[in-house]
Amino acid sequence: MCEISRRDMLIGTAALLGSAAVEKKARASVRPAEIGKVDLVAPDVYFHEGNLLQQGHCNNGWIIFEDYVLVIDANFPSGAKEILPKIKAITDKPIRFALDTHHHGDHAYGNQFWVENGAVPLAHTGVIDEMKRYEGIYSDSKPGRWQEAAKSREDLKSSRLKPPSLLFPKDLVFDDGKHRVELMYLGVAHTHGDALAWLPKEKILFTGDMCVNGPYNYVGDGNIEKWIATLDAARKLGATVVCPGHGPRDAGSLLEDQQAFFTAIRDMVGAQVKAKKTADQIRDSVEQLRESLMTRKQVARYVGKDSLVGQVEKAYTEMTGNKFEPKKTSRADRELHAHHHGLSLAV
Repeated sequence: MCEISRRDMLIGTAALLGSAAVEKKARASVRPAEIGKVDLVAPDVYFHEGNLLQQGHCNNGWIIFEDYVLVIDANFPSGAKEILPKIKAITDKPIRFALDTHHHGDHAYGNQFWVENGAVPLAHTGVIDEMKRYEGIYSDSKPGRWQEAAKSREDLKSSRLKPPSLLFPKDLVFDDGKHRVELMYLGVAHTHGDALAWLPKEKILFTGDMCVNGPYNYVGDGNIEKWIATLDAARKLGATVVCPGHGPRDAGSLLEDQQAFFTAIRDMVGAQVKAKKTADQIRDSVEQLRESLMTRKQVARYVGKDSLVGQVEKAYTEMTGNKFEPKKTSRADRELHAHHHGLSLAV
């Protein structure tokens, strides 16, 4: 029989109260800022939530080192122009580097603007591979997404596509003794070139679109099954603050929420595949799947009005190699992603 003394009970109660206080403090520290407002996350570490719905802008971050500034995500040119004066209002140190967390236009099309302002665009090597595949860089192939995007965005008409010129295959570290930022590639997720920016001292993680906070997941250029595994690796870093590619910043549990959303989709689709359901039957079940997901508090905010069918089809394709018929879902998902990011659809 286990005996518990009054002293043990008091110590246990104090520990619980202390733990609750720490949790409360952590929640308060990640209270989201307003869209378009500079958000001081930690000393010299900033987050800026972009206006996605009206301008197609992604979120940005920047870290002020002793001699220079590192910007997280190049954004569109208009997004870059929005945050540059906000950075200069805080520091007169030069902006030397701009990280593309991945190749999508709202995260990389602002590269030329940053070059013109003295910064070097950098990214994982997979970003160049994706730009070759989708943007047609370094070749005379048919026009890619940039050319199509320039038809619908004024800020691209006076710019040009500038691929990142500083590349890393796995990781790259910035460390001035005060701040340390580890850029890392953990695997395929939103794209085949996603990079994270990890601040181990502050336990802050900038994720790009590997993790978002809202119904902003586009799965067309990635792999859901591998995405889940990559998120698992990201969770092991132990972040207490997550700055996503879209939506407000949040606690470290945001990674788990994002992972849970994709896991739920794969589980639901997998059960139907195992039950020998046809592609049409699975597509017709999307509304039922939506209703189920909306009852789950952890993942409900990820359920988009029009994007779920594309996410379900992606999971189905990964499992079977087949697509829904007629073959319109993938294009519709791309159109939705393009529309939300202020773009027309690439051919």
